[in-house]
Parts: sequence; structure tokens; C-alpha cells
Amino acid sequence: MNNKQINALRLAAVLWVIWGVVHAFFGIAIMATGASEGFAAIAAGVSAEAVGADYHPAVSAILNQHGWNLLWFGIVTTVGGVMIWRRSMAAIWISAMVGGLADLGYLVFIDFGGYGTFVPGTLMTIIAGSAILLGGWAWSAQRKQSA
Repeated sequence: MNNKQINALRLAAVLWVIWGVVHAFFGIAIMATGASEGFAAIAAGVSAEAVGADYHPAVSAILNQHGWNLLWFGIVTTVGGVMIWRRSMAAIWISAMVGGLADLGYLVFIDFGGYGTFVPGTLMTIIAGSAILLGGWAWSAQRKQSA
């Protein structure tokens, strides 16, 4: 593996760790708050008053499930980032699938819906996309060298 590939992997690793920590933090924050606050955190592009209501406990349970998913997505991609730093080719794919597919849902339903904000929402999508491209390039270049 040459220096360009190693540096690409290191940058991808750092990006995945940033993405993972942010998502784990928001997952915990969502589970620690009520439904109104959780919705306001997710749909940051909408005023908190617009999503504030006295929700049925089932809505809070569904939101807590979303927070749980953010937490484990964040943990997996953070561990994946560490493993990518150590040049694990499998971790490139695992992080891309978990983080990339999670962020794709955010992009389609929150960003394209006009309910998100650039920071942290769209920025996290850019970070995930950049990590996927860098890791994918390094993986592809490594395969060509091995062939």
C-alpha cells in the first residue's frame, strides 16, 4: 500500500470517527429527552414550537428506537474508523454500509424534505460521503496492486 492510499485510509478513518461520535451523541441525547425535544433535535430546520406537542407514549418509544439506532450506528462506525486506520479492508465496507445507508435515509427524508440544517445534518452527510469515496478509492487501488 502506498502513501497516498495510507493517507486516504487515515482521512477516511478520521471522518468515520467524527461521524460516529456525533451520531452516538445524538442517539443518547434523543433517548434522554422527551418526544418534542427529540423531534426538534432531528428536524433542526423546523422551529421547536412546530414539533412540540403532548405525544402518545408510543411516539416516544419509536423516537427512542431511532435514538438507539443512531447510537449503534455511531459506535459501529467509530470502531470501523479505528479499524480502517489499522488498514482493515473489511471495515471500509462495514462502515460504508452502516454509516452510508443511515445517512442516505437522513438525506432523502430530512434534508430533501427541507427539515434539516447544514450543521450538523448536511455536513454529516458530506463527511460520510467523503469517507466512502476515500475508503472506496483506497480499497480499489489496493485490489489493483494485489492483482
